[in-house]
Amino acid sequence: MIRILKLAQMTAADLTTLKKRAELDIDNALKIAKTVIDEIQLEGDKGVISYARKFDYEGATVENIRVTAEEIEQAEHLIEPEVKTALEQAFRNIYEVHRRQMPEEIQLGEISPGVFAGEKITPLPSVGLYVPRGRGAFPSMMLMLAIPAKVAGVKRIVVCTPPDKQGNVEPASLVAAKMAGVDEIYKLGGVQAIAAMAIGTPTVARVDKITGPCSVYGAAAKRILYGTVDVGLPAGPSESIVLADEYTDPRLAAIDLLIEAEHGSDSAALLVTHSEAVAQKASQYASEYIQQLPDWRREFCEQGLAAYGGIILTSSLEESIAFINDYAPEHLEVLVKDPFAVVGKIKNAGEILLGAYTPSSAATYAIGVNAVLPTGGFARSYSAVSVYDFLKRSTLAYLTSEGFEKLKTTTTTLANYEGFPAHGLAITEREKLL
Repeated sequence: MIRILKLAQMTAADLTTLKKRAELDIDNALKIAKTVIDEIQLEGDKGVISYARKFDYEGATVENIRVTAEEIEQAEHLIEPEVKTALEQAFRNIYEVHRRQMPEEIQLGEISPGVFAGEKITPLPSVGLYVPRGRGAFPSMMLMLAIPAKVAGVKRIVVCTPPDKQGNVEPASLVAAKMAGVDEIYKLGGVQAIAAMAIGTPTVARVDKITGPCSVYGAAAKRILYGTVDVGLPAGPSESIVLADEYTDPRLAAIDLLIEAEHGSDSAALLVTHSEAVAQKASQYASEYIQQLPDWRREFCEQGLAAYGGIILTSSLEESIAFINDYAPEHLEVLVKDPFAVVGKIKNAGEILLGAYTPSSAATYAIGVNAVLPTGGFARSYSAVSVYDFLKRSTLAYLTSEGFEKLKTTTTTLANYEGFPAHGLAITEREKLL
């Protein structure tokens, strides 16, 4: 049976532990990540290869860590036709969602007579994308990261992804990269991948921003390297909440609870409901569904649900929603009777999936919304990956002579008040020169 925790009986310490998820383990990861980063900073390629041999594959060399064009071409022959067809449909939907996000390059409007203000949108020069592999293949993540970067117009897109022990990158991920138009791919995982992209070496040139979901060690590396490079949204171990009411089919709630739980033993998956009947039945069904999974996925579910997940029993739908907004999950499924009556009350979630026909697996692979989402409670302030992650905005302004006349007194008055005489001089001298 999956554990059921009554919210009213949980202590403040219990809640703190639950809300921290796998972040509980990050202190140890920080120490390990710092050791790796320090060595790569000192040794460059030598340090990268040393850790690649230790954690990725023993045959790593400076010459073979970059995926070749031949390997990318060969990958198409290594996947089943139905996998390629699925990737193509996913590509189309993801591309269309992100194409619609693109703002106009120049936005300039007249806010008062002669005073124009707005923005100029520019793609980032280079980005590094981290596509995980350790617990499975993630070609969907390749699409979710590479497509918005390409749509945004980024010129240099670097991908790091862990190889297998023979030094081969997962073929469907290479096919996905080719679809998205990405060919600078390195066989690197974990801290060494993040550090190489952030610091830069003769083989892996530095990028301006890194994004992509990581293990707790990758998340620790990003935290250390914040300030050296833009490390993007915090995307660590997977997490989800399924919101249910008394009308929810407990079988749906149970199986959807396992979607994120099967990602790994550090994943956090919760079912939140005020219905004790749904909680009890879902607990029983989830235990039965877990037994249908392969051994290693079953173990992930059991460990994660025992450590970071389970079923939270509240006193009301309102209390369930308040808990969700406090927890700020990466994925949120709303399985209540009328999800559209609830969605306006949800303030903090990486993605909100409405209704019985919208499991998070459909969003992860096929709908087209981006599945790279903030974790660890950062859905309070971060958003899903989008084209905006790969764009920067420069403010844009223009004054006509009429606009200048309207603003000169305000400008000199405030410049003098704040003690910046050159600011004011730039105004008064212009009256003589123009």
